Amino acid sequence: MQPGMIQEAEMVSTELLRRYPFFAGLNDKQLRELAMITEELEIQEGETLFEGESGANFLYLLQDGSVNLHYVVIDERGMELPQDFMVGVINPREVFGISTLIKPFEYTASAIVNKSGSVLQIDGPKLRALCEEDKDMYILLLERIASTALLRLRDTRMQLVV
Repeated sequence: MQPGMIQEAEMVSTELLRRYPFFAGLNDKQLRELAMITEELEIQEGETLFEGESGANFLYLLQDGSVNLHYVVIDERGMELPQDFMVGVINPREVFGISTLIKPFEYTASAIVNKSGSVLQIDGPKLRALCEEDKDMYILLLERIASTALLRLRDTRMQLVV
């Protein structure tokens, strides 16, 4: 299956979105607009949801299962084979694919399903268009994404120390 491709997608309810702390503070209108560009989908162990350095077309929230984030380092001199590092684990209720709202809108890591489950997949270009129209939503989501990015950076640094 292609990264970001889904089977049997369903649009979600605002009530489902309301359960996620990531969306706390959004009003009913904003949640309705998000629900219209969000799909719920099943993910299978071993599936790649997206690859590093590819266009960030979706923002994800994990409902259940587990997703590993991998970063591939390529020796520009060609002296060594690419090295793959697992840099994080996404657990239920966590957001990932956060590059969807950060220019240049490219994923910085690959997301590989570790344990089958389900995700909410938000259409990135449509989300960016909503944010262009609603700066309050944009600010709130960027604050949450910045917080998530800083936590992941801290966790990655801790892995490097060990």
